Amino acid sequence: MKSVVISGTGLFTPPHSISNEELVEAFNAHADAFNTEHADAIATGTVTAVERSSPGFIEKASGIKSRYVMEKAGVIDPARMTPRIADRPDEQISLQAEMCVAAARDALARAGRTAADIDMVLVACSNMQRAYPAMAVEVQDALGIEGYGFDMNVACSSATFGIQTAMAAVQTGQARAVLVLNPEITSGHLNFRDRDSHFIFGDACTAIVIEAKDAAVGKHCFEILESKLKTSFSNNIRNNFGFMNRFDEDKAGDADKLFRQQGRKVFKEVCPMAAEMIRATVEAAGLDVADVARYWLHQANLNMNLLIIRLLLGRDALPGEAPVILDTYANTSSAGSIIAFHKYQDDLPVGALGVICSFGAGYSIGCVVVRKL
Repeated sequence: MKSVVISGTGLFTPPHSISNEELVEAFNAHADAFNTEHADAIATGTVTAVERSSPGFIEKASGIKSRYVMEKAGVIDPARMTPRIADRPDEQISLQAEMCVAAARDALARAGRTAADIDMVLVACSNMQRAYPAMAVEVQDALGIEGYGFDMNVACSSATFGIQTAMAAVQTGQARAVLVLNPEITSGHLNFRDRDSHFIFGDACTAIVIEAKDAAVGKHCFEILESKLKTSFSNNIRNNFGFMNRFDEDKAGDADKLFRQQGRKVFKEVCPMAAEMIRATVEAAGLDVADVARYWLHQANLNMNLLIIRLLLGRDALPGEAPVILDTYANTSSAGSIIAFHKYQDDLPVGALGVICSFGAGYSIGCVVVRKL
């Protein structure tokens, strides 16, 4: 079977950052206003008071200190707590496509490629800003790429599932090279009024170039040695937003139309699944977990990643062994493991082995074993 490489990665980081302190100030102002407005009902027990948040609570629960967003003022406005981004006319490039183009140019440059070298564009992320036409086709047009493109959604595992899909296209000759893009505007589906999750997500976009090993010309190539995917249905992470929401006006604005999760169940169930998935993928590549120099894990929660490494290796991660970017980026859904890969790869020596692993709603888990060339 044809050997395939990741020949380049790219990253678009939004212009605005929100610290835990700023986010908490807005949330607590909202909580105080809500509790004052509903004081009588709270006193009688018919309404539950909103508990205040704190930077210490956020960091202990998640490891997150700040996050990047596409728009800041609306998020930290206690009267709004939603990004304030103007709708764009159809003739103007879409916001998600704009993010993709920026990340793609970065990845193409690292791969030593141009748009003329790409045959397929795959946009894979948790939430598309529209149903159709496909974001991938718009990005394809914006970059001047011939060939074809399509969208896919496997929530936080979209990037690793996208890598597998792109690899198959190259191996079967459907495409010489594939551009996989992960534009996550998670601030759009986050309930900033929910104390348990208002701090979790951040915005970002990553890009990956996948092509045949024997055709690659870049200086940042990683050969894909093995890839495995797994899904198992669970309601513990869910978002019910969709076009059918308009069918029932009484429920259209309910909180389940935004991100929600049962965090403790997710932690308990996903960590062992991810550790076992990594072990199985590494062994399928004919390797041992002790051979792996670096783990680029999904950046959802620091405590989850610490536990996964302990389950996998029987010890804590060594410095640099499992890089963390969620302290400044927060959870960027499908982009998280790729941000870590993008930022923490150049120091590895030739021949070093690594694992890219994502996990999330579905449940879905994707694992890719790579070797630096």
